[in-house]
Amino acid sequence: MSTSHPFDIDRLRINGPRLWDTLMELAKIGATPKGGVCRLTLTDLDKQGRDLVLAWAKQADLTVTIDKIGNGFMRRAGRNNALPPIVTGSHIDTQPTGGKFDGNYGVLAGIEVVRTLNDHGIETEAPIEVAFWTNEEGSRFVPVMMGSGVFAKAFTLEHAYAAKDVDGKSVKDELTRIGYVGEQEPGNHPIGAYFETHIEQGPVLEDNDKTIGVVQGVLGIRWFDCTVTGMEAHAGPTPMALRKDAMQVSTRIMQEVVASALRHAPHGRGTVGMVQVFPNSRNVIPGRVKFSIDLRNASDALVDQMADEVKAFAAKVAQDSGLDVKIELVSSYPAQVFHPDCVDAVARAAAKLGYSNMPAVSGAGHDAVYMAQLAPSGMIFIPCKDGISHNEIESAEPEHITAGCNVLLHAMLERAKVV
Repeated sequence: MSTSHPFDIDRLRINGPRLWDTLMELAKIGATPKGGVCRLTLTDLDKQGRDLVLAWAKQADLTVTIDKIGNGFMRRAGRNNALPPIVTGSHIDTQPTGGKFDGNYGVLAGIEVVRTLNDHGIETEAPIEVAFWTNEEGSRFVPVMMGSGVFAKAFTLEHAYAAKDVDGKSVKDELTRIGYVGEQEPGNHPIGAYFETHIEQGPVLEDNDKTIGVVQGVLGIRWFDCTVTGMEAHAGPTPMALRKDAMQVSTRIMQEVVASALRHAPHGRGTVGMVQVFPNSRNVIPGRVKFSIDLRNASDALVDQMADEVKAFAAKVAQDSGLDVKIELVSSYPAQVFHPDCVDAVARAAAKLGYSNMPAVSGAGHDAVYMAQLAPSGMIFIPCKDGISHNEIESAEPEHITAGCNVLLHAMLERAKVV
């Protein structure tokens, strides 16, 4: 590091109140009565949010590039602009009942890193970029994590463009309407390393009274639909021993979903979140039940083992009951381990800054999952109150917001190198 700076770089800190004020300003766009935000992707409100973020970027002397799926890249030049940039970012679209911090924090923390470097006249060897990714939430258009997925070639631009919302409006038409179809081909944009700062969206950090989660990776996910077919019959005249009750067989499998997750602790997750009962009548024995199965764990081997156990249990229940049980895979997301260099950079920054920290895993998908397939990547978690997210009451403490951004600053500086 250069000795030309009048202070020790290790003492560099972001302006916490400025970051907080920026978050609160963006949260006004699409604000809801309960204190949350509804800013669905590619709506007029999304355009306003994007416009505001880009205005802040330009005030910070960043140059802006938009690609054909509407991803935005805000660049601060380095001394050697031939080097791939050190990138941070997230998304600014929200759920219909979203909060102020999910995604937004990651983008605005990046803007604050740049502002801090500008305030102190600090030059980095590599360029620094702040990105916002289109349609991370997937609440209006699927697939989720659309912008980063197209960027990483997980699916094609044409596939994304063709996606339609419930009103039949397409991504291509809505992106064009709000003026965010850029010229750059998605993915034709180098990334030297990628960091994403985010609220945890779960209760683990708060439960352990830790300020920083050093994210090791993202859980693998398998989604299944299970259909159990029996025979509907009158609830009164039909003796228990002669019933073909699809609900009772289903509940046994549902319990196994949870039991499998408990057997594969600490990162096993098993959830049945959707149940459809036919004919769904008070005095009719259910003849068919269809329900979702959501399995997650830290490695693909573990989540596949959980799936195999649930399938084997379901097969035995089918044999014992005589009912038909079908389990169909509907979606699969591989586990993603983050790069040790980036994980270590986050851990070193948290330790250097004196923040309590612990290893963490992400149970939710993030744009960093796709970035990790392209470049060394890592994530920084901070607590959110009661672990609540995707909810208007989502909340984070200003000191935690500041801490996460300070960790981001120092992790990025380690990679970008101060001149």
